[in-house]
Amino acid sequence: LAPRLAFRLGVGLAQDCLEVSVDTAEKQLLANRPVYGGNAIAVVSCDQTPQIAAIRPKAYEPAEADSSRQGEVISFPVELDASMALTQVVETVLEEAEGIKLEDAHIVISGGRGLGGPEPFAQLEELAKIMGGTVGASRAAVDSGWVPSSYQVGLTGKTITPDLYIMVAISGASQHMAGCSGAKVIVAINKDAEANIFKEARYGVVGDWETVLPALTAALRELTQS
Repeated sequence: LAPRLAFRLGVGLAQDCLEVSVDTAEKQLLANRPVYGGNAIAVVSCDQTPQIAAIRPKAYEPAEADSSRQGEVISFPVELDASMALTQVVETVLEEAEGIKLEDAHIVISGGRGLGGPEPFAQLEELAKIMGGTVGASRAAVDSGWVPSSYQVGLTGKTITPDLYIMVAISGASQHMAGCSGAKVIVAINKDAEANIFKEARYGVVGDWETVLPALTAALRELTQS
């Protein structure tokens, strides 16, 4: 919708924005969006009006309803003829994903390059099943071919806002954190005590995931079975 509207109006479009603000002095909309494969953030503004920006899903928390504000809903009939359509939908391809979608999950457990290969993701899946969550991944893990791109969290992946986000063997690069900064609680597991992720996480465990993860899984399994 946004690209079509911008074309019809002859104005620019800021697409896939992570944040928008207003320059009150210039009376311009400022849009922050990822560029260079997610390695940088560009601040985009348009000289023409109206100004249009498309926001990435989950970039903002839902606003709280204000019961004191009332609006009038006006319904009117719209008659459209198929011959008016300038484009035609040939096929709709849905993204294949098993279990809970990353964007909808209340608990997400992600793995990174430090896992060393695709096999450890089975352990993440096991833990996620116990906790009623789903599994994500860093860009490095996806680029290595360990998991499908549908797992990716970050600037060039999904933006998530879970209640709990557990990051296993992920360093905490800004590109990844941009996709999970809305998480209410972040728990980090990393053997590098100097990893950037410990500056972002509420709780951190300094240790080898091969030791920490099985212990955590066993403890949670015991709790759920007791």
